[in-house]
Amino acid sequence: MDPFMKAIVISTYGAPEVLHITDLPDPVPAQGEVSIRVRAFGLNHAEAYMRAGAWGEVAAVPGIECAGVIEADPSGRLAPGTPVVAILGGMGRTRNGSYAELVTVPATNVAVVNSSLGWAELAAVPEVYATAWYGLFGNLGLRPGERVLVRGATSSLGQAAVNLAVDHGARVLATTRNPAHAPLLKELGAEDVLIDDGHLAAQVDKGTAPIDAVFDLVGNTVLRDSLATVRVRGRVCQLGFLGGFEPVRDFDPIADLPTGVQLSFFGSAFVMGSPEFPLAAVPLEAIYAKVESGTFPARPARVFRFDEIVEAHRVMEAGSALGKMAVTVG
Repeated sequence: MDPFMKAIVISTYGAPEVLHITDLPDPVPAQGEVSIRVRAFGLNHAEAYMRAGAWGEVAAVPGIECAGVIEADPSGRLAPGTPVVAILGGMGRTRNGSYAELVTVPATNVAVVNSSLGWAELAAVPEVYATAWYGLFGNLGLRPGERVLVRGATSSLGQAAVNLAVDHGARVLATTRNPAHAPLLKELGAEDVLIDDGHLAAQVDKGTAPIDAVFDLVGNTVLRDSLATVRVRGRVCQLGFLGGFEPVRDFDPIADLPTGVQLSFFGSAFVMGSPEFPLAAVPLEAIYAKVESGTFPARPARVFRFDEIVEAHRVMEAGSALGKMAVTVG
């Protein structure tokens, strides 16, 4: 009889209550893949969208990132027991994801870690920091001294972007819809905080304090406004859809895209681990060292047990944690 593992599955698309723990056969890695014994996994809004059916048919087991140890590597490169983190590579979309005791993932989406951080702390970092790193320094080409607007900054990805940008020597203008969250963003190093009412262009002084780049997590609902906030020849990168998935209606480049402004998109789910966007390019070792030292306040805001997954998704959807959350396995 094949060995079995515990896994959390989407029984049908819907609310958090559709997540159930069941037994599934242990996954076996193919060539070019590794299997990981999961010790903890981070929670991401993408998993709530997939659970709800917003992104169409997806794998039965959610989860796009994890921390754990190598169970098997057919190539022999990584020895069993090696501590690693893994992100994306089809997890939760085209293959069963990390909400399980074991998961297989392409080797290109796995990074070895050497850190004294606990499993939950390790699991809270890779997806948001890798995405933030590519958005800030890949797409936006952010330079020290430049002024960057992080729109949707209280999200876990937004907080990662603030941390990385401040550490890089950029001047950060952060946004939130809730004035009560402004002190949190100031503590992270934001130079100033704007209350986002959907019309930030009217709040920005382009004359004396122009914005060089916009890291936009709110998405389609504010795209025109984000384009209007940046200086001439500035850059806007959209990375999220916190404002919803409704398309930008009647977008007209002539009227809506200011001359000289550069607009780009970064979708980590589709490219991370590819030759064009290698995970190895992200300085995860240095990032973990800064989390250990306290330079980056990136430890999880809340940690749940495996059997608390429904409550974890409820909290994630409510947005009440104000930071990354993680789930421990076993």
